[in-house]
Amino acid sequence: MQRSRHIAVESAVPSGYLRPALGQNALRTAHPAATGRDAFTLAELVVTVGVLVLLVFLATQLLNSAVTVTTLGHKQMDADAQARQLLDRMAIDFAQMVKRSDVDYYVKSSATAPLRHVLQPGNDQIAFYSAVPGYYPSTGSQSPVSLVAYRVTSNSASSSYNKMERMGKGLVWNAVSTTDTPVVFIPVPVASPLPSPLPSPMPNPSPAPAWPETASSANTWSGSEVIGPQVFRFEYYYLLKDGSFSDIPWTTVNSTHTQLKGMQDVAAIVVDIAVIDAKSKVLLNDAQITSLAGQLIDYASGHPSGWLRTQWQNTLDANTTLPRPAVSGIRVYERFIYLSPPVQ
Repeated sequence: MQRSRHIAVESAVPSGYLRPALGQNALRTAHPAATGRDAFTLAELVVTVGVLVLLVFLATQLLNSAVTVTTLGHKQMDADAQARQLLDRMAIDFAQMVKRSDVDYYVKSSATAPLRHVLQPGNDQIAFYSAVPGYYPSTGSQSPVSLVAYRVTSNSASSSYNKMERMGKGLVWNAVSTTDTPVVFIPVPVASPLPSPLPSPMPNPSPAPAWPETASSANTWSGSEVIGPQVFRFEYYYLLKDGSFSDIPWTTVNSTHTQLKGMQDVAAIVVDIAVIDAKSKVLLNDAQITSLAGQLIDYASGHPSGWLRTQWQNTLDANTTLPRPAVSGIRVYERFIYLSPPVQ
């Protein structure tokens, strides 16, 4: 009975109270564990530092990749904006082109005599009348017609060297000025003499071109501006109304046509340009850009659309002499600019 009461007393001791029976033995047993200290071993430190270095390296690589992708994206957007602005301006000018048989054009053609023959190796040029505003030489007497022309200038002394230039020469009415060239029509040619028998009968003496400067790729143009500062290569050819592609602006197969005659056979002018973004262009000098433009071949009749653009891109991809970051910044574009609805 007393033993049972003793057990009940012990069980009634409040929780957390150190029983006298445990005494100093319990304190001596707990002391060493309470005073011990935990620490990392050398192996653990090496592994931790290695993992940290690996994470920093991966983060750096990810950041570099993001910067590269962003830079390339900005370069492409820069070139796209330049090409879009130029091609949209061309579309406006071509849409307003004066298409009449008594109006002269300065356009390229590989046709041989007696057809009009204007070969343009390298960068092409084009000039025509268009019902768009231009830079008028005289106020109050301007006509609704302008002489529009495009070229990539080859004058190394010019600030527009290796850049796309657009002429918008506003014309005046006949007899309103003794100094400004008025609107003129055939038999007065725009830029180059017309060979016999164009027109028929040929006047004697043959008239001199009204604007011979238009046919030059080196002389200074008046009434012009740089419209494509990053465009260094310009080529065009024709989509004819019979569905064929040619560098002659009229149908020569099973046809008696021997002259342009108001773009009678041309459905669209196909324009190809090469554009280098501003950041890539600073890596090349003018001589290198000129040399690169010379490596991009001219269009040859008989090839389908897209052939010229593919040839240019293959040439750029195979180039190993110029800095790769500069060459990779070049974009090639092609657009059909229709003069009349396409053949159905």
